[in-house]
Amino acid sequence: MSTVTSSSTSAREERFQSASLVADAVLYEGYVLYPYRASAQKNQLRWQFGVLAPPSYVLSSGGERSSMRSEVIVEPRDHPVLHVRIRCLQVRRRHVERTTDGGTSFFAVESLDYESVDHAASTTVPWDEALERDIDLDPVALLPLAGASARHDVVLPGDEEIELLRNHQAEIVGRLIRKSEEVRASIRVSTERAGDDNDAMLKVTIDVENSTPWAQPDADRDAAMRRSLVAVHTLMAVDDASFVSMLEPAPFAEDAVAGCCNDGTFPVLIGDETSRNVMLSSPIILYDFPAVAPESAGEFCDSTEIDEILALRVMTLTDEEKAEARGTDPRAAAIVDRCDDMPDEIWSRLHGAVRSLRPIGPKAERLPVDESEPTVPWWDPGQDASFDPFTDVMKIGGVEVTSGTRVRLKPSRRADAHDLFYSGLLATVKGVFNDVDGDQHIAVTLDDDPASDMLEWQGRFLYFHPDEIQVIGGGKQ
Repeated sequence: MSTVTSSSTSAREERFQSASLVADAVLYEGYVLYPYRASAQKNQLRWQFGVLAPPSYVLSSGGERSSMRSEVIVEPRDHPVLHVRIRCLQVRRRHVERTTDGGTSFFAVESLDYESVDHAASTTVPWDEALERDIDLDPVALLPLAGASARHDVVLPGDEEIELLRNHQAEIVGRLIRKSEEVRASIRVSTERAGDDNDAMLKVTIDVENSTPWAQPDADRDAAMRRSLVAVHTLMAVDDASFVSMLEPAPFAEDAVAGCCNDGTFPVLIGDETSRNVMLSSPIILYDFPAVAPESAGEFCDSTEIDEILALRVMTLTDEEKAEARGTDPRAAAIVDRCDDMPDEIWSRLHGAVRSLRPIGPKAERLPVDESEPTVPWWDPGQDASFDPFTDVMKIGGVEVTSGTRVRLKPSRRADAHDLFYSGLLATVKGVFNDVDGDQHIAVTLDDDPASDMLEWQGRFLYFHPDEIQVIGGGKQ
């Protein structure tokens, strides 16, 4: 049995409260982009993350997927229980119609300008809105285990709503017709031993598939999106058990994690770092225990951007552009209003933050400066002649690593999304760099990159921490 809720009214909300802010950011990532107007070029092709389209459309277009899979490792104790919530958006089309006879008849328009009841200038346009859907599955007892699996069939119902629009004189000037199509989904949860029968760890697999029957596979993408699950992500929680990090597993769990296959989604630990009992499997690459920056005053629907930059951009919009943004979507309206009314202290918080501070050591004696000698900036490699990144040597796993050493790249949770694509590739070390904080970084070029020679000539390298590389052979070749 599974239940579908429209927002945060589920009884299990408290269980996933620690993950809600990040999960909401994932849910609305790319929903509406600056300049937050329906007419903007950036908002012509929407729904970019976590889309599960009808199978018939996927077969004919090849541009989307119809299913995704999450596989994670669980360390059980006595009576482990798994809780699963699937979250997504259901697209709802909003049509705009005008009336010229007080509401007796209506005709479709591309935009409707009028002075609303509160005397504000309003511009309303057609737009694809979204309904939040939470699908809660029945709890799953993970032990005793016998390769258990359960399938849940879910229906996201279609509906139609009509909203009359009135001007400042309370006269009907038009109406909005919101219509959503029925979407069907199949969710399968299965569990098995992570290794042989004596292995204490369990592998949990969650498959989510769009099972909507649709007889128009040649329809355009917008029509398919209205029969799709959008921004699909999975929240998992365990009682009397803990999850294993899929990014940086403990040595004893590395083989179990390597045996997992995640297709279209990336599971990470989230919430309380001490308990490790909640996991978010997201269509966006994240690191373990992601969090929304405390300086952020609200959602901008573009978490890859910087809040301050987006807020400043909103301030450059004309009054007409802001009116269209407000008429595009309630979330766009909230962004514009928040930026218009943002107090100085919020701007100051957005301007910069220091995530960590380290105590300084004893105050060093300041030596007299010889003004006859040229001053070398602190960041210049020539500031300290004892360091030469292109000849320096460091030891990794007892092996000397220097320029010329061949390595295999193993990006960790510190890596950004681009670095993760280099996982497992062979590279050659070009230098050992020391930063001003005393940390060391390995500069490399990819062995199979035809542009490596040009990038090396330009001094452009890829940088990794020492624990993110594996030395090939006995060291320098």
